[in-house]
Amino acid sequence: MLSRDGNIINLPYQEIKVLCFVQDFDEEIPDLNNRTFASRPKSSGLWVRMSFRDGALLDGILPNNLMNMEPHGFTLTPPDLAVTPQRVFVPKAALKTMHVLAVVGSGLGRTKKPDERQISIFDA
Repeated sequence: MLSRDGNIINLPYQEIKVLCFVQDFDEEIPDLNNRTFASRPKSSGLWVRMSFRDGALLDGILPNNLMNMEPHGFTLTPPDLAVTPQRVFVPKAALKTMHVLAVVGSGLGRTKKPDERQISIFDA
């Protein structure tokens, strides 16, 4: 891991709770504990809720492509994109549970055919 001073730090994998991807080190580090979406997210993907070993909760959006799954953890978009970080990596070792709450915007592009029995009030 790269520190604010530009030094490389080796951290034991089991001690990492969340890695935050930020653009600028000068910004204040937000508290990611118990951050959940206030309502259904608009971004497409898998809406998940993670419960950490220390009891904290974090919601996020995972890509809806399971081929992108990483063997050691999950890279996701946390709630409130107006605040850094915009992406986080959560190691599997830091989690107690992880539940999929919904599939948002499946992207299948299916359109429902109108029922032919339904009469139209307008002539086409």
